Amino acid sequence: MSRIGLSTYAFFWRMSSQVPEPLTLAQMLEQTAALDVSVFQICDYPAIESWPDAQLQALRQQADALGITLELGTRGLGTAHLQRYLHMANILDAHVVRSMFYTASHRPSLEEAAQLIGAILPDYERQQVMLCLETYEQVKTADMMSVINQFPSPWLGVCLDPANCVAGLELPEQVIANTAARVGNLHIKDFAFSRRDGWVGFTYAGCLMGDGLLDYDRMIASVRPAEKGINQIVEHWLPWQEDAAITCQREAEWTLRTVEFLRSKQAQES
Repeated sequence: MSRIGLSTYAFFWRMSSQVPEPLTLAQMLEQTAALDVSVFQICDYPAIESWPDAQLQALRQQADALGITLELGTRGLGTAHLQRYLHMANILDAHVVRSMFYTASHRPSLEEAAQLIGAILPDYERQQVMLCLETYEQVKTADMMSVINQFPSPWLGVCLDPANCVAGLELPEQVIANTAARVGNLHIKDFAFSRRDGWVGFTYAGCLMGDGLLDYDRMIASVRPAEKGINQIVEHWLPWQEDAAITCQREAEWTLRTVEFLRSKQAQES
């Protein structure tokens, strides 16, 4: 079964310091449950790394009470860092940790990346947590797959987001084709180019689901998430609007639209 989930990136502005009252993780979980969505991915939310176990346990209890399964997301391949996320995953009963090859301070070579993955993967296998490395423009998809394919383990996979790779001049359909066999997590957002004022260049940004360049049907036909039990996690690239209130309202509207879009697609498939 493929389940629909929300990411902290679906609350990007509403949890930010740009708004008067930023949402907490507890409030994001409540809003996720209010949409009858059953997965929440805490992604690139560094504050949680310093939470004591008791605070993590309280979050897990809230998620359990709301009927929500948690996933985690971070960046980097550092052994100690990924061990910390594995510890948090154990407390939160999370079975997916999304990461990326690079951090702001560490850009491993492909050989080093393979060594780091090889060092941590047995721990993830033992705990039955899937480490999913995301497609993005800083690492060519072919290079990323050359590392991932050195490890046939079902506990190492890809977090597929074809939108990210366009900035690296990779076409979404190529990224989908190159990764489909190893996908373990999907980030769902639509995206489009628009002309800048005066027709000087383009802006590449998010758009309302179904209005942009994401070939959702092609992606699903290639990845087969329902068959493989791959969750579809909603996020956005919503540009800041006129003010905080409008931006927050638009973000909520985009989330609802995407959830409804995914539900309609799942209904067609069944």
